[in-house]
Amino acid sequence: MFGMVGCRRATNNGKTLARAIAKALANRNINIISGLALGIDKYAHLGALDSEIGKTVAVLGNSVADEDIYPYENAKVFERILEKGGAIVSEYGFQTRPERQHFPARNRIISGLSDKVIIVEAKKRSGSLITANWALEQGKDVFAVPGSILAKNSVGTNNLIKEGAFLLSNLTDIFYR
Repeated sequence: MFGMVGCRRATNNGKTLARAIAKALANRNINIISGLALGIDKYAHLGALDSEIGKTVAVLGNSVADEDIYPYENAKVFERILEKGGAIVSEYGFQTRPERQHFPARNRIISGLSDKVIIVEAKKRSGSLITANWALEQGKDVFAVPGSILAKNSVGTNNLIKEGAFLLSNLTDIFYR
């Protein structure tokens, strides 16, 4: 199981990369875990759903009840995950609304369930970096997709690489680590 997270306001390139990486991993029967947020999370789930054999797990920062889906724009992704035999999980009880402090805790669960964690895009101050820090604390490998030195959405991932995260420039980087 690989966690994959990144910017909510992802670039088109980031969305494309997240979906392609997730699909390639899912085609190797590797499950994808993410947070069902807008941006990279959504496209990581979609990539796994594009695969014939892959599954995906969405970890929420709120209740798992249908009426509490957040963000609501991802309701169809929520439904597809369940239809394809994936899972929606949360440590929060029914009628728990999404609150800012729930998301760092959700990131702890994403990394905890994952064997490895991939960060596709991250700004300098990003929730994705919280996931990376949890993964490192839990002894997991962290991979970061590099980006342009001029792109705000790549500052966090490029810094992760500078600080010792594994560079993800192709899928073989993951399998030989």
